[in-house]
Amino acid sequence: MSQPADTPPERDEPHHQDDVKDSLRAVQLLLARQRRVENLVHRQDMPRHDLVENLVHKQHVAELRQRLDAMHPADIAYILEALPLDERLLVWDLVKAERDGEILLEVSDAVRESLIENMAPSELVAAAEQLDADELADLAPDLPQGVLADVFRSLPAEEREELRSAMSYEEDAVGALMDFDMVTVREDVTLEVVLRYLRRFDELPDHTDQLFVIDRDERLRGVLPLNVLLVNAPETEVAVVMLTETLTLEPNDKAEAAAQAFERYDLVSAPVVDAERKLVGRVTVNAVVDYIRGEAEADQLAQAGLKEEEDIFAPVIDSVKNRWAWLAINLVTAFVASRVIGAFEGSIEKLVALAALMPIVAGIGGNAGNQTITMIVRAIAMGQVQPDAERRLLKKEFGVALINGVLWGGLLGLIAWWLYSDARLGAVMTAAMILNLLVAASVGVLIPMTLQKIGRDPAIGASVMITAVTDSGGFLIFLGLATIFLL
Repeated sequence: MSQPADTPPERDEPHHQDDVKDSLRAVQLLLARQRRVENLVHRQDMPRHDLVENLVHKQHVAELRQRLDAMHPADIAYILEALPLDERLLVWDLVKAERDGEILLEVSDAVRESLIENMAPSELVAAAEQLDADELADLAPDLPQGVLADVFRSLPAEEREELRSAMSYEEDAVGALMDFDMVTVREDVTLEVVLRYLRRFDELPDHTDQLFVIDRDERLRGVLPLNVLLVNAPETEVAVVMLTETLTLEPNDKAEAAAQAFERYDLVSAPVVDAERKLVGRVTVNAVVDYIRGEAEADQLAQAGLKEEEDIFAPVIDSVKNRWAWLAINLVTAFVASRVIGAFEGSIEKLVALAALMPIVAGIGGNAGNQTITMIVRAIAMGQVQPDAERRLLKKEFGVALINGVLWGGLLGLIAWWLYSDARLGAVMTAAMILNLLVAASVGVLIPMTLQKIGRDPAIGASVMITAVTDSGGFLIFLGLATIFLL
């Protein structure tokens, strides 16, 4: 059996989202009040100016520290992310040093970078030493090399090996999600022995829903769910009631596949074994949820053409670097769209109605394309779509586009006929709508499927590309048809 872990530091309970927002407002109010008092003291010509300012500052600091001490690390991280840099660093200095590591894990990558930049190496080493090996592996990429080396030297040999192991896996591998804090038992002992063993723990590791049964070579033999442990007779042997048919993961498995398994089978934890079936760790639902949330945020940013998550209060130059690439691409596509319109200037001059109607064709096409691409990207992320499904998806989306085109294009055609008393204009409007929706369906499928085939993230710049194609295509189709049939 493994030895009971040391008692983890006591944590404050997380709060409801509304309570966290109330705490944020309270912190902002205290900071604003401190600034107002400091400004007032500076403007007044009063005796013992420094003493008054120091007393007021200490009062506000005490209130802030008291509020922060009562908060969960995740809630403090939320507040830090919502504050401008100067106020963020002021609040960060008031956090108890023994909580630094936990909070650094909770904040976003961009905000973590701003906090680490303003910490002394000794503070970073102290913060890192508070964390388990799997947690430290998450923080390690953001630490300066010198600090990381000091942390390695300060760890016991076993934890050092665990850290090396956790850092050796790719970010999207199961090994990067697993932790080493778990409870193992042998199959040849009784449930009474297991219960006595568990009572030696002050607290079980988080998300312990099952114990892992191993042999003397640490090979996984099965799992013992806690509910099975509690409802069976104490004299029963573990081997009799343990589950041998259970989901196992390997360190090099894709984290995405593990997340799908957790969702499909409603798992709380799963063992991680190596090629020889030796137990090396476990994955828990909280790590999976964090991974899923991170992937969802990354996809959302990628669709908008943002390279990485951004600190909302980051310096201007940092935000410019994060956004410029796809803005440059968008500028090129917008120029192409303007040239398409410019090629039909004569047609627009002869029939002014075209200028009023063409944004509708492009806009509806863009919305339809974004719907398609969102569904395809989601299906790819969930592993529901393989590259060989492209033809079937195109056929299906063409059907959807055709029905929507006839329905809504026909309606817009009737409205154009009624507004401009021109049946031919209405027919052109309907035809342009159908054709642009078919174009939107095509690119909505082809863009993410092609990116998947070449090993790129299917969500990267999807929204920008689909808008570019449907704008230029919509203008070209509508103005081209109008030129052919109306002029």
